[in-house]
Amino acid sequence: MKILVINCGSSSLKYQLIDMTDESVLCKGLCERIGIEGSKITHQAHGGKWSEEVPFPTHTEAFMKVVEMMTTGEGAVVADKSEIGAIGHRIVQGAEFFTKSEIVTDAIIDKIEEIAPLAPVHNLAHVQGLRSAKKVFGAEVPNVVVFDTTFHQTMPPKAYMYGVPYEMYEKYAIRRYGAHGTSHRYVSMAAAKFLGKDPAELKMVTCHLGNGSSITAVDGGKCVDTSMGLTPLAGVLMGTRCGDVDPSVVTYMEQKMGIHGQEMADYLNKKCGLLGVSGVSSDKRDVEAAAAAGNERAKLASDMLNYQIKKYVGAYAAVMGGLDCVVFTGGIGENDDYVRSEVCKNMEFLGIKLDEEKNKLRGQDIIDLSAADSRVKVLMVCTNEELMIARDTLALVTAK
Repeated sequence: MKILVINCGSSSLKYQLIDMTDESVLCKGLCERIGIEGSKITHQAHGGKWSEEVPFPTHTEAFMKVVEMMTTGEGAVVADKSEIGAIGHRIVQGAEFFTKSEIVTDAIIDKIEEIAPLAPVHNLAHVQGLRSAKKVFGAEVPNVVVFDTTFHQTMPPKAYMYGVPYEMYEKYAIRRYGAHGTSHRYVSMAAAKFLGKDPAELKMVTCHLGNGSSITAVDGGKCVDTSMGLTPLAGVLMGTRCGDVDPSVVTYMEQKMGIHGQEMADYLNKKCGLLGVSGVSSDKRDVEAAAAAGNERAKLASDMLNYQIKKYVGAYAAVMGGLDCVVFTGGIGENDDYVRSEVCKNMEFLGIKLDEEKNKLRGQDIIDLSAADSRVKVLMVCTNEELMIARDTLALVTAK
């Protein structure tokens, strides 16, 4: 079966077509600036890359162009859209309503829309994508939704509840939900397989580090705690997100700056993090380059992120009562050897010891970075959320 994997943003549509006979990627691409002037598609297949400016008033037109690129011209990988057996969609927020991936119904789309206040930018875009996919591909092609939050549904209440009145949970579903769950699930499974272990035997900390970052405690193959919260704003310092702060910091800034509500939420999400502290960039590579050139604020931003990741690793080892493996993934986790080195430095007391020469290696999907005498395995695992979504999609549609 060929499965189309979709990740819709408010003005974007990322896609991959995966042949599940060997899990190979036939093509992938990105539609940008949907509903905005200057919209375009970039399509990759057969080792080639094609870009074209095309008006995309809505996600429906973007889907139609994706079909055209996949079926015609030099980038064609199928003769007709009928060769696509199913469509898998990434959904950021499933709240407590969704504990597993599901085959899409109108009721499920309505529920994803209903819980959009918990992830307003993401969920509403996913709803647009689901409805557009049904229009373009027809009702006979099954759609599957795979939620970032479902992997974290195994957290116990003591990990996901906040210290606010319980009625806030009962009335408004205020609790920790986490994010990047599909990535954490994939890399924890891949790490266990690489180590020749059953996931049930292992205590892991998985570090998904990128422009958005989250750390997860995975005990026996299940999430028991994670750093992101009600929204993806919580946890460690990120590209433009503040991460964990004292709530009084927010109210104090509101008083001093005269901004409130959504304006303050936008400030915390878009003006803080590495960008806000360094004043240089939201990109860790730029921040580290500036730090190396003597920029003290850039060095501070870098140090803060590395320090916070280290704290979470230690805290989650305590939560699980031990640690067998630390996994680094995501754009930073997979490519930034300096971050990995700083996080693992002086962690021998916990059994973590990095081999600095191995830490410089690149170009493999999984690399064991551990020193020979490290009691805890340290792995770099390239994440593959699209493949995880495709696997869930295949399992559901073939089980019908």
